[in-house]
Amino acid sequence: MSFSKNVLNWFEQQGRKHFPWQQQKTPYRVWISEIMLQQTQVTTVIPYYERFMTSFPDINDLANSDEDNVLHHWTGLGYYARARNLHKSAKIIRDQYNGRFPTDIEQVIALPGIGRSTAGAILSLSLKQHHPILDGNVKRVLARFHMVAGYPGQAAFDKSLWKLSEQLTPANGVEKYNQAMMDLGATVCTRSKPLCSICPLKEDCQAFFHDKQSEFPGKKPKKEKPVKQTNMLLFSKTSDDNDTEVLMYKRPPSGIWGGLWSFYEVEHEKEINQCAKQNGLTVSKTTTLEPFRHTFSHFHLDITPIMVEIEDTGIIINDNESQLWYHLANGANVGLAASTKTMLTLLNEELQK
Repeated sequence: MSFSKNVLNWFEQQGRKHFPWQQQKTPYRVWISEIMLQQTQVTTVIPYYERFMTSFPDINDLANSDEDNVLHHWTGLGYYARARNLHKSAKIIRDQYNGRFPTDIEQVIALPGIGRSTAGAILSLSLKQHHPILDGNVKRVLARFHMVAGYPGQAAFDKSLWKLSEQLTPANGVEKYNQAMMDLGATVCTRSKPLCSICPLKEDCQAFFHDKQSEFPGKKPKKEKPVKQTNMLLFSKTSDDNDTEVLMYKRPPSGIWGGLWSFYEVEHEKEINQCAKQNGLTVSKTTTLEPFRHTFSHFHLDITPIMVEIEDTGIIINDNESQLWYHLANGANVGLAASTKTMLTLLNEELQK
């Protein structure tokens, strides 16, 4: 039996068919799921996806929303450039395609945040267009089956796998085949301890035959992550209703935490007064909270949160497009990084002492 028939037969019996984005499939619904599933586990994605689709049921709803609201719905998912690109793409689709998701793969690839594999997945899963895909799960299945040397991201390795994916992807049943390949990689041909005994491809899998599953795909040579340090300043005051508010500012659209609301930061504690003065504030008292480490893909960031209580001098910063007083009890519909949420928790704990 051919490779694709084995995969399709397995999908009919074992494939995953009940996720929210697999019901009433449209390019828009599949697009949102594919972006959320990049770098994120399915179980984590499901509640985020359901909330997102409730708030933004179609492309125009997403395009017409403000970025803060979109990022608020993404808070906790990480890799926030994904959300910003979704919003940018939705506005392009609204303005250039009358709010209808494009069906030409080159037009889809041209949208921010969508590569060849994601475009192929969207159009094949929702419209049954014949396109190969090559996400991380598919790479692992193909690399082991054919014992392809190299590691993901290496040009020759990816080129070889794209060629294989093109050859193996059937025109009939493409939507089931592509979903099955992703499912196989996620549930059977896993990174560690693959379940080869129940794999529909084991009879012809070269890595299984040679007992070299752990060697494929190869691993990218590791680089030691540098460690950076910063002090985050939680300027705090008592609100009119006797709760606590903390000052946040909106970060630039690019760079880490781009477009998210965050706390001011300084390299040295001696710069706290200067930062306060720049914002028209006078420091009353500082309290150092528990430091913690936040890890990015390319470096570690050691964060020391410092609660900075300010004097009531009559100078009030009004909420605007770049600054806001974040109400601890009520919050705000804005995008926050995971580290910011951690600091809000630490601040709450300190205030309750």
